[in-house]
Amino acid sequence: MSVSHSSRLNKLVREQYMRLPQDGKVQVTYVWIDGSGEGVRCKSRTLDKEPKSIEDVPEWNFDGSSTAQAEGSNSDMFLVPVCMFRDPFCLDPNKLVLCEVLKYNRKPAETNLRHTCKKVMDLVKDSHPWFGMEQEYTLLGINGHPYGWPDNGFPGPQGPYYCGVGADKVYGRDIVESHYKACLYAGVKICGTNAEVMPSQWEFQVGPCEGIEMGDHLWMARFILHRVCEDFGVVATLDPKPMTGNWNGAGCHTNYSTEEMRREGGLKHIEAAIEKLSKRHDYHICVYDPRGGRDNSRRLTGHHETSNIFEFSAGVANRGASIRIPRQVGQDGCGYFEDRRPAANCDPYAVTEAIMRTTVLNETGVETKDYAEH
Repeated sequence: MSVSHSSRLNKLVREQYMRLPQDGKVQVTYVWIDGSGEGVRCKSRTLDKEPKSIEDVPEWNFDGSSTAQAEGSNSDMFLVPVCMFRDPFCLDPNKLVLCEVLKYNRKPAETNLRHTCKKVMDLVKDSHPWFGMEQEYTLLGINGHPYGWPDNGFPGPQGPYYCGVGADKVYGRDIVESHYKACLYAGVKICGTNAEVMPSQWEFQVGPCEGIEMGDHLWMARFILHRVCEDFGVVATLDPKPMTGNWNGAGCHTNYSTEEMRREGGLKHIEAAIEKLSKRHDYHICVYDPRGGRDNSRRLTGHHETSNIFEFSAGVANRGASIRIPRQVGQDGCGYFEDRRPAANCDPYAVTEAIMRTTVLNETGVETKDYAEH
């Protein structure tokens, strides 16, 4: 098995130090999104007492020239704490803190998509938008080969792996269950997990979350996933199509509803929202992966439980459609719908913001409105 060297270090020795008292001090790990729009970075500092709210965590800074976010001649960037979680790695009273990144002039960094998402969510708060996102990912060895696959070949065809049980069907469950427990401890709103269709591919779900909370909790769940994988010596990739050929890709299906959709008779509001989405397909494809749709073009082929990237479609219980209305929702006449287009490496802030702009703020076309001026 191709695992990292650091994973082979004696973890019992580490535990000896982790049990030492902290004398009232607290370790706070700041987490932020780097210049790739996909990667997360972190660094830690000591506070004199446990922060009780996000307001108790001071701003900090980092070298943006080392994260593809600034030039070396003007490299300091600000870390602005926005959401705090318990630390499942260093344990209580230590904290993980998700941060927005601001440039030297206090304007949001290019990959700080939370900034505009928060403005939009504040505008639409009366509609009480709920989201649940299904994060698919693939476990790789340190050599980039899917974890558990034969070194010089391929596993058997897809079929027995989805929600599978057994050593010949699932790979890496220890990692998945450790991640689940770590998220629960941290306070992340993780709500489930399952093995996916391609062997060594998994999914976890986060939600329901209201408004900006969706992006905050999914990004922290991703950070915790990468950190857990580091301990096990493997890599979690969010690549939307990690293996070419007859293998499923990886998405981040987004379930969405407003208060009126959840009420009796809400199906008509669901259908109205889908009609709005149908007229803005190109815009959504552009923001549903970090490269303007190029990543998703490898995944949204119309095969392997996906829609075609060039066509918008919707249907009840149809996993080959852009938008799926769950069968139960069709029967109940209210509930939510699932946008199956977002790629596994999407920014959840961009996805949830786009959905609100189209379905509640009634934007059309490929341009977005700047509400900061109003």
